[in-house]
Amino acid sequence: MTDGPLTGLRVIDAATLAAGPLVATWLGEHGAEVIKIEQPDGGDPMRQWGAQRDGVGLMWKSLSRNKKCVTLNLREETGRDLLRDLARTADVVIMNLRPSTLTRWGLDHESFAAVNPSLVMLHVTGYGAGGPKSDRPGFGTLGEAMSGFAHMTGEADGPPTLPAFMLADGVAALNATYAVMMALYHRDVHGGPGQLIDVNLIEPLARLLEQPLLTYDQTGEIPARMGNRWDISAPRNTYRTSDGHWLAMSGSAPSIAMRALKAVGRSDLTTDPRFAQAQQRLRNAALVDSVMAEWIADRTLDEAMTVFEDADVAAAPVYDAAQLLADPQLQARGTYQRIPDPDLGSMTVQGPVPRFSATPGGIDHLGAGIGEHNDDVYGGLLGLSEQRRHELHENGVI
Repeated sequence: MTDGPLTGLRVIDAATLAAGPLVATWLGEHGAEVIKIEQPDGGDPMRQWGAQRDGVGLMWKSLSRNKKCVTLNLREETGRDLLRDLARTADVVIMNLRPSTLTRWGLDHESFAAVNPSLVMLHVTGYGAGGPKSDRPGFGTLGEAMSGFAHMTGEADGPPTLPAFMLADGVAALNATYAVMMALYHRDVHGGPGQLIDVNLIEPLARLLEQPLLTYDQTGEIPARMGNRWDISAPRNTYRTSDGHWLAMSGSAPSIAMRALKAVGRSDLTTDPRFAQAQQRLRNAALVDSVMAEWIADRTLDEAMTVFEDADVAAAPVYDAAQLLADPQLQARGTYQRIPDPDLGSMTVQGPVPRFSATPGGIDHLGAGIGEHNDDVYGGLLGLSEQRRHELHENGVI
């Protein structure tokens, strides 16, 4: 990207796996120059994470779009010196090492600020700096458990349920991305210094799950799992159709709930106080569910959706990946793009989100090979000679 709103911004992505690198991905989609740091011996673990094709990690390809990939052994002091040299040229550096490791290696915020006072440093960890758990290893799964998400997810009589995708990492990355932009605004508009941003994998997701905490604080009750139901809306569930598909429905707005009852031929219930009044409807959510489930079970997905769409009811099919790609709304918007790639030939990935009318984001390339941009960065940016780069390579630094 050479014409995005973040053109001229340089980001050093020295984090691994998901949350930190996701921040760099989103910044890079909108024009920032992103230099991805990887260990020389195997690279970022994300390269081996999840589905592979011919030994190529598919999630790596998408997550590392638009990034310049360089190798750098941070276990060596020479490697850490090179990272500091890169930080001198950068606006943002992203790290996810344990706090004690940052301090021991001289890669903490104070050390970076000494060479670049305007640098914004993002530090993403499992538990956050400070506190008895700050130095423990943490992954998204633990954040999903400790945030309260798993406790609230799953059937009432079933176990706590974890998501089959990187939810905690993604929510933390979204929080961290806007935090980076606020820090840059403070620096560039208000003339402030660079600063440290501390994000963990628990608090951002817990913030979205605040309602159970508020309920406990004010009533002493601990909300429990309800499957796909939710105690603020009825109808609200997933329902199986006669052809084996599923659709989801939300009656969060009273007017939508009334339309749904009318659509399934139960106009009589719209004047019944048990269903017409919002709080009463919540108390009788099981009855509302049974009405919807029985009607939907007698119809195919297409038949049910035709009725609901004609009645302006908030309902949607539950998509798998193939259905997602085939959806006419998403096709019309160009949500998914097929990008050429030297390793895979081409690959379909989701385009940048959100969309800008004047400065749209874009994808120049998918994830690069290990050390593919070493010469560009170490030679072109830092001015290291070819001989010096060769020595660093031979010594296992790059």
